[in-house]
Amino acid sequence: MTAAIEKSRNFSARRFSVAPMMDWTDRHCRAFHRTLSARAMLYTEMVTTGAVLHGPRERLIGFDAAEHPVAIQLGGSDPGDLAAVARIAEEFGYREVNLNVGCPSDRVQDGRFGACLMREPALVGDCVAAMKAAVSIPVTVKCRIGVDDQDPETALDALAAAVRAAGVDALVVHARKAWLKGLSPKENRDIPPLDYGRVHRLKRANSDLAVALNGGLQDLATAKAALEPVEGIALDGVMLGRAAYAEPSLLIGVDPELFDEPAPVADPFAAIEAYEPYIAARLQEGLRLHAMTRHMLGLFNGRPGARPYRRHLSVAGTRPDAGLHTLREAVAHVSREPASAAA
Repeated sequence: MTAAIEKSRNFSARRFSVAPMMDWTDRHCRAFHRTLSARAMLYTEMVTTGAVLHGPRERLIGFDAAEHPVAIQLGGSDPGDLAAVARIAEEFGYREVNLNVGCPSDRVQDGRFGACLMREPALVGDCVAAMKAAVSIPVTVKCRIGVDDQDPETALDALAAAVRAAGVDALVVHARKAWLKGLSPKENRDIPPLDYGRVHRLKRANSDLAVALNGGLQDLATAKAALEPVEGIALDGVMLGRAAYAEPSLLIGVDPELFDEPAPVADPFAAIEAYEPYIAARLQEGLRLHAMTRHMLGLFNGRPGARPYRRHLSVAGTRPDAGLHTLREAVAHVSREPASAAA
């Protein structure tokens, strides 16, 4: 068995992940998501190499061991800096280092990283090679299928060839182009059309490269469908972003439906009970309740009482004296029966 095939199989064992999302997937969000799935790979928000090298590292990239498996996503384009930060991340205990080659924001472009690196596949390969030489944990890349007027057939192939030659462990592909001029980051998440077929063609041409699909996957049903073989070749993983954040209860189904293992909690109510000790510990440290409960607002979507639950957390949960009692008051608004049963 080749090393590349072995890497691919290791990646497929982590076949479901929650996407790195700025301002959303912080350490408190990840701790909450971990109560819902033991198997999902979780990612940090993107952090730049300069911030890690020169800023408060513990605040920026510290995490609780209970979050594992957790990966760090880096923004940068200097191979030496990326190698240095990859070493720091490995020392912190991260399981994977992921390079952002997909974010289209102006700030990212000004720093010569993110989606604009789709135009510089050789540089991305150099970055991957430097990180691979620096650490023993997997190094992966998250990219688009192209930017602006690039032909996705040639652009994605060029990037894949460069990172594959550098020893990349997996490629996570957001199956849309990014338009660096004319569309906002938010518009870039919705307006460019999805092209799942392009990602399947990439996998078919690189069967020993681990490839995961990101973009437009709204629930576990669409995620499972995306993992079905196409012309005999299956993708290695799927990554959900906004859907998993907005409807976190869907994560309860990940372990039984995608890994044939029992879910860590039976329902959203049990998830809150499991998360309470973490909340209590952070409150004791002086953190505000809202820093944690803001990630839970969609937990009861579809159940009677979900709206007053959200309203209570959004109002009372932001007060300086908010605590576990506030969360429990919010949960008391929610019916213990699913919407269909309560109707």
